[in-house]
Amino acid sequence: MSGHDDFAFEAMPGLPERPPLGEDILWQGKPAAYALARDAYGLHWIAGYFAIIILWRAATGYADGGATMAAAMGLPYLLLGLLGLAVVYGLAWIQARTTIYTLTSARVVMRIGAALPVTFNLPFRQVGAANLDLRRDGTGTIALDTLGSTRISYLVAWPHVRPWRMAKTEPALRSIPDAKRVAALLAEAAEARVSIPQVTRTAPMTALAAE
Repeated sequence: MSGHDDFAFEAMPGLPERPPLGEDILWQGKPAAYALARDAYGLHWIAGYFAIIILWRAATGYADGGATMAAAMGLPYLLLGLLGLAVVYGLAWIQARTTIYTLTSARVVMRIGAALPVTFNLPFRQVGAANLDLRRDGTGTIALDTLGSTRISYLVAWPHVRPWRMAKTEPALRSIPDAKRVAALLAEAAEARVSIPQVTRTAPMTALAAE
């Protein structure tokens, strides 16, 4: 597993260099902006918070002066809420636009980061398990439980991580469309890669002389 700043020229979109001979690109994608705003940035929670504030202020105004006062007291919070939601969605959209996830026949590559692009290279042999969190709209997050001693910074990788797993960060393909199909591709590719027999170099065999 490796991570590095990715200011250098990319040989292929999302990859710091071309895959070696025999390694095929099976899928490339990125988060769905709305799903990322909902799942990682808490868009629905923020909307609910502002809705409660608006209703409370409007109800207070209505009690003091009827519908006109309710509108006068609720409208500023409505505008503030819409602005806040627009900012949150904008941040998620930027993250989604600058992210490229790549699944090959040998590894998962995550090119992430808007201001400071970073690439994480995750060979299948360093992935112990993959966990799918599937949503009703078909989007979902595939979190990778990595093996070995290498650790990924939660703050550096966020939001491309499994939420709240800070002791051992699990990098994740976050809020991707058609997540079930991608998870199936990942499972098939990893199983095929692991089942490939490993050929080791041994001492040459000596032919038996015919008697």
